[in-house]
Amino acid sequence: MMELVKPIVVVSKCLEFAKCRYNGVMINDQFIKKLNEYVEFIPVCPEVEIGLGVPRKTIRLVKEEDQIRLWQPDTNRDITKEMNQFSEEFLASLDQVDGFLLKDRSPSCGTKDSKVYSGTDKSSMVIEKSNGLFAQKVEENYPYSIVENEGRLKNFRIREDFLTKLFLLARFRKVKESKSIGRLVQFQAENKLLFFAYKEAEMRKLGRIAANQQHLSWDKVINEYELHLHKLLQEMTTYKANINALMHAFGYFSKELSSQEKKFFLDTLDKYRDNKVPLSVPNNILEAWIIKYDENYLKEQSFFHPYPDKLIEIKDSGKGRDY
Repeated sequence: MMELVKPIVVVSKCLEFAKCRYNGVMINDQFIKKLNEYVEFIPVCPEVEIGLGVPRKTIRLVKEEDQIRLWQPDTNRDITKEMNQFSEEFLASLDQVDGFLLKDRSPSCGTKDSKVYSGTDKSSMVIEKSNGLFAQKVEENYPYSIVENEGRLKNFRIREDFLTKLFLLARFRKVKESKSIGRLVQFQAENKLLFFAYKEAEMRKLGRIAANQQHLSWDKVINEYELHLHKLLQEMTTYKANINALMHAFGYFSKELSSQEKKFFLDTLDKYRDNKVPLSVPNNILEAWIIKYDENYLKEQSFFHPYPDKLIEIKDSGKGRDY
């Protein structure tokens, strides 16, 4: 079994940690409450940290001369400098971090969904959506971290993807700390099927880098590996790619299974393809065969348990599985 490494996650403090929203409330979030057992959270509220208080006057993003600034209309105050300075200092102070879980639509923490207004006047119109200022600095300073907002995580496919990447990056952090080529080779082997489901071409590149046939230094190998790991994780897996990975694993049992067992599994794949069951369902069928037939290679694959089983849910926001 793989080592369970607790991811380190920066989270918006208003999500389950403090009554620090602009209106003085805390947002109850069952997913974050459950995740708290498995994750080391670092809560932060950038707006409180720059002295805006609780409750506080509305702030908004405004666009002037192609620049997005943070403005408080009631006080006629530009707080862009304060927010940027705090964000840079806070992010620089972090020792280690694997991911960020931020409040959606916030002018500080929103990720690609914060309203941007045409000007500082209260009657200004919304002209586009963008990152909040703190979220922008997160992406600039932590390009290899997984960044999501709590609104999108109501969708189970996005939530599965977030958890998979988050726990993968936590395990990778431990590999980097080890400075061991052997640990890197083991990491690559354990995640081969998972990488296959994300991007097969990058999976093969990662394998060649980890093999280190040129006997390069640790720093060169791990930096190159991390670059291609980030490329591999840039997008979500697709149903087609996951099914290809499942069929690859299924091939290990083709001689042992009855025709009825094969049909049952292939019918389950059709249900997964049609969004009727989550990925964990065909995974569980394969895992039963892995145990029954003592398939050692597949036993070690993170694809079947990319994150703690207790975090698996099938709740969905109703906004569509791939929004």
